[in-house]
Amino acid sequence: MGIVEDAHNIRVLGTGEKIIVLAHGFGTDQSVWKHLVPHLLNDYRVILYDTMGAGPTNPDYFDFDRYATLEGYAYDLLAILEELQVDTCIYVGHSVSAMVGVIASITRPDFFSKLILMCSSPRYLNDVDYYGGFEQEDLDQLFNAVASNFKAWCSGFAPLAVGGDMDSIAVQEFSRTLFNIRPDIALSVVQTIFQSDLRHVLGHVSVPCHILQSSKDCAVPTDVSDYLHKHLGSVSIVEVMSTEGHLPHLSSPDIVNPVLIRHIQCDIEENC
Repeated sequence: MGIVEDAHNIRVLGTGEKIIVLAHGFGTDQSVWKHLVPHLLNDYRVILYDTMGAGPTNPDYFDFDRYATLEGYAYDLLAILEELQVDTCIYVGHSVSAMVGVIASITRPDFFSKLILMCSSPRYLNDVDYYGGFEQEDLDQLFNAVASNFKAWCSGFAPLAVGGDMDSIAVQEFSRTLFNIRPDIALSVVQTIFQSDLRHVLGHVSVPCHILQSSKDCAVPTDVSDYLHKHLGSVSIVEVMSTEGHLPHLSSPDIVNPVLIRHIQCDIEENC
């Protein structure tokens, strides 16, 4: 196993010819795709990996300067595809990893046949003529809460993000993977994500994009999906799912899996 594969705990499963890359969002790891993966193995080769800083990765590998922007994660993704000698793939990215895929696709559009962007946002901070869902005061309070008592913040953030009470299995699972992150790394990643602004790069995307969104998401308002649809340079489609929470693939797999599989199998011109 190479350095890249080892650092990201890469797993390649399945027997199909077409390749799917599943990229998790903040606070989770590759295990978040456990409900989807079994449905793909007979028809696709599935690449799973942990983004740097996620709980299962070695925290000594986390370079605070490299990951101060999302480009650092995009370089990691490209390195993984090169290491595995992938010619082209269907990329499914959740939350921040959706935007990571967007950046990577601008650099190497040949690597991607389509991007499936779930619960993604190019900017979380409100701006003139743009509704991202947060004011700077909201973000400052978020950063202070993470910095002052990470465990307490996890306990409060998990049910809010998932959309359920602490007794639900999905909330417990997200709480586990969230708390596995080293607190100083978690703070750095949260700051990078919530202060990012990728609106200026959207027009450079040339790969078809399938935008999937929860109807109620505490982190990403549905207005953001419309913004992506209007400003992406490539052809795109939007589907708002009848789910609540920022992690619907974990909390509502019975609803999300059929939607994801349909968008994986179907191209936009085929009227997904």
